[in-house]
Amino acid sequence: MAAVTAAAVSTSAAAAVTKASPSPAHCFLPCPPRTRAGHQRGLLLRAQVSTTDAAAVAAAPAKKEKISKKQDEGVVTNKYRPKEPYVGKCLLNTKITADDAPGETWHMVFSTEGEIPYREGQSIGVIADGVDKNGKPHKLRLYSIASSALGDFGDSKTVSLCVKRLVYTNDQGEIVKGVCSNFLCDLKPGSDVKITGPVGKEMLMPKDPNANIIMLATGTGIAPFRSFLWKMFFEKYDDYKFNGLAWLFLGVPTSSSLLYKEEFDKMKAKAPENFRVDYAVSREQTNAQGEKMYIQTRMAEYKEELWELLKKDNTYVYMCGLKGMEKGIDDIMVSLAAKDGIDWADYKKQLKKGEQWNVEVY
Repeated sequence: MAAVTAAAVSTSAAAAVTKASPSPAHCFLPCPPRTRAGHQRGLLLRAQVSTTDAAAVAAAPAKKEKISKKQDEGVVTNKYRPKEPYVGKCLLNTKITADDAPGETWHMVFSTEGEIPYREGQSIGVIADGVDKNGKPHKLRLYSIASSALGDFGDSKTVSLCVKRLVYTNDQGEIVKGVCSNFLCDLKPGSDVKITGPVGKEMLMPKDPNANIIMLATGTGIAPFRSFLWKMFFEKYDDYKFNGLAWLFLGVPTSSSLLYKEEFDKMKAKAPENFRVDYAVSREQTNAQGEKMYIQTRMAEYKEELWELLKKDNTYVYMCGLKGMEKGIDDIMVSLAAKDGIDWADYKKQLKKGEQWNVEVY
C-alpha cells in the first residue's frame, strides 16, 4: 500500500514541479368590458404603471455584486450530464486500507484527457454499468474528487477518487452491496467508467494564500482535503504559493484504516510550519477521561487554540464526512464562544455567510 501511494506522490510531485498552473415587467390591471372608453382607460392605467416601474428601477441603487473569497474564477459545472456522460478509463485502482481494517477503501485514477476541468473541492458523478431492478440505467452517485486539478500525474488529464466499498447486512439478514461503490472498487485498469460533472462550489479553496484552513474529515471525507493539500505542498504554481496554516483532523475507526498517512508525513516533513495533522482513532485511542477518541474529542484537546483561530477573518473551516460530526464540533464551540459573550449559533451563521464555514456531509 505504502509503495503504491508513495510512487504516486513522487511521480505527481516530479511532474507538477515543472507545470505552471493555468493563468488559472409589466403590471396589467383588469379592464372593464371592452367598450372603447373602457379599453382606453385600461391602456392608460397600464402606461402609468409601466412609467412608474421604469422610474423606480432607474432610481434604485445598483445591487453590489458579491465577490467570493474562494477560487471560483472560471469554475466549470455540469459539463457532462447523465444522458451524455464522459467515458474515461480506469488507469489505477488500489486498496489503501490494510487487510484487517473494518472495510475496504480504494484509491482510483481515471483518464479525462483534460475534458473534465475540475477544481479542488468539486465532485464528479459516476454511473455504474448495468441496469437496476426496473431495467433502467443506474442513477449516478456523487463522489468528492481526491486529486488536485493537475491530477495525480501532474498533467491535468486525470481525476482521482477515494471510495469505500459498501457492504452491510439488512434487517432480513441479507448481505447488501452498494451498487456504485462495489462497481468502482472492482474496476480493473483499462475498464471504461461513465463520469458526469464536475459539480459543486461549496468546498472550493480560499483565494488567500495566507489563510488558516482547518479541515475536518471522517473516513473517505478526506478526499477533498487530499486535493487541497497536494496543491499546497506537492505542486508549484506561478500564481499560488500557500504560506498559511493547514490543519487537518482525520477520524477513522482503526489505525489500519488511516488514509494517505504516508503522503501527509511527507507534507509535514516538507512544511512543518504550515501543516499540522491530528488523527482520531476511535477504537484504539481514548482521551484523559477514558472516552473514545472521535474527531470532536481530538479537537477538544486544542479547543482554545481553535477558538482563537475561528475569531480571525482569514480562517476557513471545511468539514467532509459523516453527518453526525458537525453536532459534536458545535458542542465544543458553544461554551468557548459563551466565554467571550458570543452566541455560537449566530456566530456560525456569520461564518457561513462569509464563506468561512463549509460543510459537505452525508
